[in-house]
Amino acid sequence: MKEAMLGGWLLCCGLIIGWKVASRAIKPIEQISSTAVKISAGDLSQRINMAEAESELGQLAAVLNSTFARLESSFAQQKQFASDAAHELRTPVSVILTQTQTALNRERDAASYKETVDACQRAAQRMRKLISSLLELARLDAGQTKLKRQQFDFSKTIEECIELIRPIADEHNITISSRLEPLEINGDAMRLAQVVTNMLTNAIKYNKPGGDARVKLESQNGLAVLTVADTGNGISAEDLPHVFKRFYRGDKSRTGANSSGLGLAICKAIVEAHGGTIEASSTEDIGTVFTVRLPLS
Repeated sequence: MKEAMLGGWLLCCGLIIGWKVASRAIKPIEQISSTAVKISAGDLSQRINMAEAESELGQLAAVLNSTFARLESSFAQQKQFASDAAHELRTPVSVILTQTQTALNRERDAASYKETVDACQRAAQRMRKLISSLLELARLDAGQTKLKRQQFDFSKTIEECIELIRPIADEHNITISSRLEPLEINGDAMRLAQVVTNMLTNAIKYNKPGGDARVKLESQNGLAVLTVADTGNGISAEDLPHVFKRFYRGDKSRTGANSSGLGLAICKAIVEAHGGTIEASSTEDIGTVFTVRLPLS
């Protein structure tokens, strides 16, 4: 009888201890599930409480929290991108609607109609350029742009870009100087030429009259390092960290009224698709330097 009572008592104790252990083990899983449900419902700010998750579950919670953070950041960027794109497109659309409505309100002479058509054409061209840039960025983000990789001398590509831009530099009384080390890299020559051309165009557009644009290519620690420096007014310390952000506009004297704020964002996407980096440094009233680093083949 005593043995039966002892056995029953031990069984009860075992069940109680097992229930507590199981509850403790299941609680973090329930929390992970609850957090996932809230996130799926649209609350991307939710995170798993790491204090209540241990060992392997703690590692799982850390990975999930990191994933949730990236999702929240990605959705926020997409939301901002869509809002900015709509804002950019709204201006030329408004111009076209206003011009056409004004022209239709009453009869006008041929010269007035021509002015209206010219204004609509400029607005449409701006829209086309913006839409093309948006599509290019979308393809780069989605990895749908296939790079035509091949071995080529990056210095020759840069020289071609300089010769292409030189007439514009002469028109603005800007002197372009270059010091290029012959370097073989593996990449898409056309896409990288797009990056170089954009950087050179900026170095001319935002330079001072009679200023210089200096281009340098050299090898450093297994990387091809390209720098494009100008002698313009520079970029303010406040604006500098944001120059590669999409649609970002800082000082109007730097960006210009017709700038879409996508050129440097596209450059960044192309460079990163090649496994490289791009950065900017600037001193106000002295100039700006853009630096691209690409792996050597």
